[in-house]
Amino acid sequence: MKGKIAGGAIVATGLIAGIVMYYLQVYGFYDRLPETAGEELTLTNLATGAPEPMLVEAFEGIDASSSPLRYRACFTTPMSVAMLTETFVTYDAPEPLVAPGWFSCFDAGRIGADLENGTAFAFLSRAEIHDGVDRVIAVYEDGRAFAWHQLNEKFRD
Repeated sequence: MKGKIAGGAIVATGLIAGIVMYYLQVYGFYDRLPETAGEELTLTNLATGAPEPMLVEAFEGIDASSSPLRYRACFTTPMSVAMLTETFVTYDAPEPLVAPGWFSCFDAGRIGADLENGTAFAFLSRAEIHDGVDRVIAVYEDGRAFAWHQLNEKFRD
């Protein structure tokens, strides 16, 4: 009888720990960003190398203090891709990271595929926004845009 109680306690503890870890990974550390956080988005100018404010509308974003890689944002911009490619630094190796399922506006798989086939274009927002991390922005011809943080060459293989 004591073995059943001990076994049950171990199984229950493992189950509870698993549920807590899942919640913390998917929901617990994320914070929704206010729409005014879109005012902080910049693009790096080709000529000066300095970040310049980007025109942003309908901003939705999430971030977490637990990791610099958890930043994701969805928004629109009236800036044309033609103007952006002539004025701002493009990003050579964009790799959008998967967002939690509940942040449904950000589909990393789709954005990545569109970057590969040329229907979306990646730009450097800010290099070294955190140590070894760049902020990247992908823009579509129709004005849809997405931002994320990714490791730069400092920490990549």
